[in-house]
Amino acid sequence: MNAYLRAMRLERWPRSLAIFLGSAAYFFFHRAALGSFSLPALAWRTAAAFLLTWAISTANYILNEIVDLPYDIHHPTKRFRPLVQGEIRIGPFAALGVLLILAALSFSYLVFAGPFFFSSLALFAAGIIYNVRPIRTKDIPFLDSISESANNPIRFLIGWYAFAALADRPPVSLLLSWWSFGNFLMIAKRLSEFRYLKDKAGDYRLSHKKYSRSSLLFGMAASATICLLAFLYLGARFHLASFYAIAPFLLVFFALILRKTLKTDEVMEEPEKLLASPKYALYSLFLVALFVLAYFFDPIAR
Repeated sequence: MNAYLRAMRLERWPRSLAIFLGSAAYFFFHRAALGSFSLPALAWRTAAAFLLTWAISTANYILNEIVDLPYDIHHPTKRFRPLVQGEIRIGPFAALGVLLILAALSFSYLVFAGPFFFSSLALFAAGIIYNVRPIRTKDIPFLDSISESANNPIRFLIGWYAFAALADRPPVSLLLSWWSFGNFLMIAKRLSEFRYLKDKAGDYRLSHKKYSRSSLLFGMAASATICLLAFLYLGARFHLASFYAIAPFLLVFFALILRKTLKTDEVMEEPEKLLASPKYALYSLFLVALFVLAYFFDPIAR
């Protein structure tokens, strides 16, 4: 594969699937709205939202690839990235990122309504805040995972506003639950790095210099707790009995991730690579099936 394409991290497209969750949640909580869209309209809006989200995310990865060049050389696998290896040049690579973000934001503005555009702009802004000095939250303990996992609710909002009007805002507890789930995964990745890289962890990620094993485990526990509490509150708010039945299965998923994180012989994969494992892929599909059943058997009460 061309070195520039490899450096764009196109294989991370599954992260943009979070927009489907946002769209599905909109129709879950606004069921009458589903009938106002034809099948072709549903298809093209969903496809356009996904492609635009993927494009903005890719532009953020290009930015990350460039600014993290001095740090990636200390990582056991990231030191083989094309930019670190000198296979590509920064100038053309940066220009590619600029063109990509300008095109994606322009189409977002022209094709969708304001809330969608501003959600897309927020996704790009989150990449700036996470990667670029003087803020660069990536170097600040816990703020790094918090800001990185903010991409989860932002992508959710993109999917939501692909169909929703501004007045139809998502429940805050739903956004909080989805953000904290992402934060759990991001802290898990950091704990895996911390355990595997040991003394060299701080050379790759500056925030590791102030982390400890216990603080990272506490962060994972806190994130899982926030996720479950917000999820249960959401169920109580809308009288969704099914959410109480689903909650224990979410807890099992957290336990599976924790078990994988505590392995000492590897750095945990990026979250999307977990789906390559049949165990995690099947369990994720099982959770999706539970929510589909909830849609059909658990009416919304307001």
